[in-house]
Amino acid sequence: MGMRTVGDPGAVETKRRAVRRELLAMMEGLEPGEALPPERRLAGTLGVSRPTLRAAIDLLVADGLLERRHGSGTYVAEPRIAVPLTMTSFTEDMIRRGMKPDGRVLSFRAGPAGAKIGRRLSLSPVEEVFTIRRLRLADGAPMAIETLYMPKDLLPELCRDDLEGRSFYDLLRENGVVVAAGRETIEPTVTTTEEAEVLGVPVHVPAFLFERVAHTEEGRPVEYVRSLYRGDRYRLELDLRPPPH
Repeated sequence: MGMRTVGDPGAVETKRRAVRRELLAMMEGLEPGEALPPERRLAGTLGVSRPTLRAAIDLLVADGLLERRHGSGTYVAEPRIAVPLTMTSFTEDMIRRGMKPDGRVLSFRAGPAGAKIGRRLSLSPVEEVFTIRRLRLADGAPMAIETLYMPKDLLPELCRDDLEGRSFYDLLRENGVVVAAGRETIEPTVTTTEEAEVLGVPVHVPAFLFERVAHTEEGRPVEYVRSLYRGDRYRLELDLRPPPH
């Protein structure tokens, strides 16, 4: 009675995970960006059906270890970058990981804050803010799209070139503004058509949306930021400690 039949879902799951382990062993000899053999050949090499192979590949895609490229094949994914939940800038995070940070300003404008942004920055809707949208890169690869809102009177002479490839926090420090604390929320989302095009990923792939308001020691908000991070290249990292006795 305890024997499994061919149609037993448990047996199918066991086979799928065995194929996953074989794929992982195969991937150890491949570099990020290298392609796996075509599915027909790979299924024959592993001695499994193509549906079983696809299911095992699906597990690795969900784990961020493989990526499918429509009409091209299946590739070893780039490693994910751990993002610690601390008050650091993108530039500082990338340098800490031995990667070269960079950025490109996608748009730069000044205008009234409006009701929503005004509330975030403790401004009236008619007060002026800079709205700056940037593509953040690490080792030349697109990693995140960042939309930054800041009170215009904080740095009234700010121009587009000031933020090309530079850390916003460094710029603030150079002008005597020190960010003391902030509040950030994180939620899962998917990329829109426009975001996918900018990041160079498929539409509707998983992503993380970070929203942060940072302020000075006096409590003045200096930025409201919305950052969309690629879900296939990022993982969140928590430093956990037991509560004090």
